[in-house]
Amino acid sequence: MTLARLGDENIQRYGEYEALAFEGRRLTNVDQQRAACRVAHALKRLGVEPGDRVVVMLANCPEVMQSYGGIIRLGGVIVPVIFLLGEAEVAHILVDSEAKVVITSSDMVWKVEKQIGVLPTLQHVLLVDGGGAGGGGGQERMRSYEEEISRESDRFEPVPRAETDLAVILYTSGTTGTPKGVALSHGNLESNARASASLYELDRDRWGVGVLPLSHSYGLTVMNAGHILGTRGALLRWFNPEEVLKTIQEFRAEAMSGVPTMFVYLLNYPDASRYDTSSMRIWGSGAAPLPVEIVEPFERRFGGKLLEGYGLTEASPVVSAHRISGVRKLGSVGQPLPGVTVSIRDDGDRALPAGEVGEVCVKGPNVMMGYYRNPEETARTIRGGWLRTGDMGRLDADDFLYIVERKKDLIIRGGFNIYPRDVEEALYAFPKAAEAAVIGMPDALMGEEVLAFVVLRPGQSATADEVIAFCQGRLARYKCPKAVRFVDALPKSPVGKILRKELRGQIRTQP
Repeated sequence: MTLARLGDENIQRYGEYEALAFEGRRLTNVDQQRAACRVAHALKRLGVEPGDRVVVMLANCPEVMQSYGGIIRLGGVIVPVIFLLGEAEVAHILVDSEAKVVITSSDMVWKVEKQIGVLPTLQHVLLVDGGGAGGGGGQERMRSYEEEISRESDRFEPVPRAETDLAVILYTSGTTGTPKGVALSHGNLESNARASASLYELDRDRWGVGVLPLSHSYGLTVMNAGHILGTRGALLRWFNPEEVLKTIQEFRAEAMSGVPTMFVYLLNYPDASRYDTSSMRIWGSGAAPLPVEIVEPFERRFGGKLLEGYGLTEASPVVSAHRISGVRKLGSVGQPLPGVTVSIRDDGDRALPAGEVGEVCVKGPNVMMGYYRNPEETARTIRGGWLRTGDMGRLDADDFLYIVERKKDLIIRGGFNIYPRDVEEALYAFPKAAEAAVIGMPDALMGEEVLAFVVLRPGQSATADEVIAFCQGRLARYKCPKAVRFVDALPKSPVGKILRKELRGQIRTQP
């Protein structure tokens, strides 16, 4: 069984049912399956072959699911791209993945236009909201998604793929700042979806609310688990507190998966009491640390249980979770999924006993194939069959996992990963800057915010707003500094390496 069969299995098991609601549209599982088949035919006609990469860069919509389904049925490889990324980041992904087709929308196509006719691998761009041929400069390669698929058959037998074949490449910034492609196989993603689905204890005839980006590993597995479970999802284009609450009330929804920032926004939303959320039974939290102090007031206001899990893209992504009917230990991220093993290890690769803090290491069928075309980084991250997560944690006597701190310098803002080097590259391009370093600072709403330390060139002066505005011209807005501190010098090691640890110490001791 591979991912392409999940849709077929869903229809065989549950028959046709209303599976998706989106902005006034209602679609059945059969509707979506037929559209995926038409996408597969269209992509094949446009020259996509098994193993070819196809970028999908869209906000949440039914066409994302249709595109994923079509790519997988054809034996292609999905390259999901978060639409918040900047032009340079998208260009790197297009080059590195050697994508043959991009599926996007007219308001985002500017991020790929410069690559059309330049990259030899990029052949076509499909726009879900219209578009098509005309003009020069690569315009003839732009096509209407709807026009391309409308002429096709709604039956397409999946191309056979092995569990070990590549299915998805998810790009995440590396510690050097260069985005790395996490290569996930059919077996990686299917095993994680099935293990996650095995914990589900809710009524499949009730609705859930879909707010996670389908371009994120967390959203991807929730989608795949939904095929297995035959669940119904009211999908939102993106997170908006009022829309979430309106949707819960309208659909009498009982479940939603999100990131901690979403729950903080909901808790602080002033008009929350206007909406009836008494139908909610479970709020699943992942992708970033959940502040323990918000759990009780959140549940008191909205009902249901707020349950935290843990994962990372390299693990497809879910590693551990709580069960709605099981023991909940606040502050923990639950127990490992069925089939997944977690070991706490020291720097010498020695397994540590319960209660001791070390690096969280993961083994199981969900562990990635490796970083795409990056064997050196793969070898550093997967050693002896164990995925080294770079997170520090501990296991208790009942195998509940607690994440203590991050070993790497990763900043997680509202569930999105930010690596300091990405921001530092932009800061170093600021004409008045001599040196720069970036760390995460605690933030009650976003979990962490980006704090930049800048050493100005001699004789130069600048304001924090000026630096931030410069970064906003070069980076996705969520990656830009929230605050800037100007300093005379940065702490360094004897070999000249900037010591971020000391900077973090400074913000703990300074107001």
